Amino acid sequence: MSGKTTTTGRDGPVPWRAVMAACAAVLVGIGLARFAYTPLIPAVVEAGWFAPAAALYLGAANLLGYLLGAVLGNRSAARFGAVAVLRSMMLAAALSLLACAEPFGFAWMFIWRLVAGIAGGALMVVAAPAALARVPEARRGIAGGVIFTGVGLGIAISGTLVPALLTVGLVETWLALGALCVVLTLVVWTWWPETEIPRSAAPSRVSGSTSVLALVVVYGLIAAALVPHMVLLVDFVVRGMERSFALGAAVWIAFGIGAACGPTLAGRLADRIGFAAALRLTLAMVTAAILATALGAGDPGLFVAAALVGASVPGVVPLVLGRVHDLVDDPFARCSTWGRATIAFALGQAAGAYGFSALYDRVGSYPLVFALGAALMAAALVIDLVWVRRRTP
Repeated sequence: MSGKTTTTGRDGPVPWRAVMAACAAVLVGIGLARFAYTPLIPAVVEAGWFAPAAALYLGAANLLGYLLGAVLGNRSAARFGAVAVLRSMMLAAALSLLACAEPFGFAWMFIWRLVAGIAGGALMVVAAPAALARVPEARRGIAGGVIFTGVGLGIAISGTLVPALLTVGLVETWLALGALCVVLTLVVWTWWPETEIPRSAAPSRVSGSTSVLALVVVYGLIAAALVPHMVLLVDFVVRGMERSFALGAAVWIAFGIGAACGPTLAGRLADRIGFAAALRLTLAMVTAAILATALGAGDPGLFVAAALVGASVPGVVPLVLGRVHDLVDDPFARCSTWGRATIAFALGQAAGAYGFSALYDRVGSYPLVFALGAALMAAALVIDLVWVRRRTP
């Protein structure tokens, strides 16, 4: 099986096998190894594996690992080659899920959730730039959208497959998720074209222009602003709005549907109006959606807002990556800049998670938490409009 399969797009051929391999890498490392744990938390607690606080700390272990993977991803790819890192990290993500099928204690689970996070961070940094290296500029929007559809697919799978698997058993659920990751890894094993994907850059080659630094800040603010919907949406509907669990689940499904469609829609939009305009339009729409949730938009508005914000969770990723390509000409600096942006996103999510949790514990107000999320998204839009302008060599 060759990794050179292409179709002719505008301005040249598109290596779709490499694009689909990158999509599978993101699906394995982020969509499954990370997001599938969220619906597993109640089952882990109910089965008596861990207390609620310990289960949440295991989620934090994945977040810490993601940050480490984002930092080390480019360094590893520069030393060993992008393809070797991609294959090994996909295998590591699969192994982490298989290892969690037996609860040998908190330390055991912590280590493997950390490994899952490291794999996810490295795959996020390395996979997309590797696959997009040979994609014509006019087709990078749709190609990037296809790649990051893996995140949305993971959210959708975690919301449908995990509950079904749990009816069989918790151990079987972990094993099935790990087996799925193994299958995906093997399917795309030869789809990475060794001779066509350049080694990622050493992290020292990072553009230092004001526009690039501002874009990194924007990406971090976006990550923090999305936290309320990613973490508190269902709880807000059920406990904050005093509505049924059925409605909360339905709103989360809308969020997942948006996440599954977001990257491709964002990519198509970018191909039509450009990455800068697409990112700014997205930030404006998401700001309005989060604010509408805070102010109480009624059931229809709640569903629309959930779908829009869900679409933006993976949808902003190809848009920001496209902006990196717009702003940075040098391919080595481009890869390292994307790595730095991914680190900023990880830090933004961590700060947002702890910050919003502390705020809610102190004031007990869901609307205030969501309103602050809207304010952070609006700040990201303002910074992008004012400072992210110039192209740098």
